[in-house]
Amino acid sequence: MQIQVKCTCGEGNCPEWAIVELQGTVEAQPSFQNSLQNLQIGILCRQSQESYTFSVGYHELTGTKVKLKKPMLVLKKIKLQNEEEIGETEINSLRVELDVIGIIRHKILFKTRPKALISSELSFHLFLETHRTYFLFLS
Repeated sequence: MQIQVKCTCGEGNCPEWAIVELQGTVEAQPSFQNSLQNLQIGILCRQSQESYTFSVGYHELTGTKVKLKKPMLVLKKIKLQNEEEIGETEINSLRVELDVIGIIRHKILFKTRPKALISSELSFHLFLETHRTYFLFLS
C-alpha cells in the first residue's frame, strides 16, 4: 500500500509545534476520565527565550527549550474514496493520504521535581500579566 504525504502549507510556511516532555505521569481526576479532550491541565509560561514554567494546580515546574536531533512532522490522515472501473464491474477502494500540518523542531523539557506554589491570587495575576502565557490542553 502506497501512502502519499503532501504539504499544503507551502515551502517553509508550516506552523512550528513543540513537544512538552514531563517526567512522571499526569493523571486526570476520575470525574474527567471520559472527557479529556480540551481539558485544561495547566498554564505554560515563557520566562525567556529558553526558559519555561508550567503550573499545574499548586505545583510549578521549571523547564528549558531543547532542540531535537531530527525534526518531526505532525500529520493528519485523510481517507479518500477511489472508484475504478474494470470491465463492467466497479471497484470501490479507500486511498490514504497524509497531510503535513506542522513541524516539530524543539521540545520543552521539564526534568526537575515540581515545587509547591503558595501565593495570593493577586500576585498570581500579576505574574500572568508580565509573562507570555500559553494554555495547555489535552487533545
